[in-house]
Amino acid sequence: MGENLNTDLSHSFMNSPEIHIPRKITNQLLHLAQISPDFEICGLISSKNGLPAHCYPIKNSAEFPRNRFLLDSGQQISAMAKMRELGEELFAIYHSHPASPALPSTHDLELAAYPDALYLIISLNTRGILEMRGFKINQKTALEMPLIMNDD
Repeated sequence: MGENLNTDLSHSFMNSPEIHIPRKITNQLLHLAQISPDFEICGLISSKNGLPAHCYPIKNSAEFPRNRFLLDSGQQISAMAKMRELGEELFAIYHSHPASPALPSTHDLELAAYPDALYLIISLNTRGILEMRGFKINQKTALEMPLIMNDD
């Protein structure tokens, strides 16, 4: 999923049974997925002081973007540089599964380059209803993390 960048991640959610995400970020991700229902959206979410801060949409550079997830490495590096400029860290990697459930595929697990990041997967597969789930990925296995929306 791109180059191995220096990502010192020390999030409080590592030991927490749930992930708290501001509603404005959740709404932004769901909106992007809804306006692009035929293509996979993807990007990064940064954090500042352990709290989600900004979304960085990134082009999916996979040959078949509806079926594959691969962040454009140039845009990924640019987003990570911007995060460092702002004193932010990588919090989550998000992408959508337009035609399949909000669960990590084998391909998603293979591409999980940042084991300390949260992986958010959005799906439109449930009869047009948006669904988003969070996962921690460790040694190519996924552990679902309950998502709690905050009004922060």
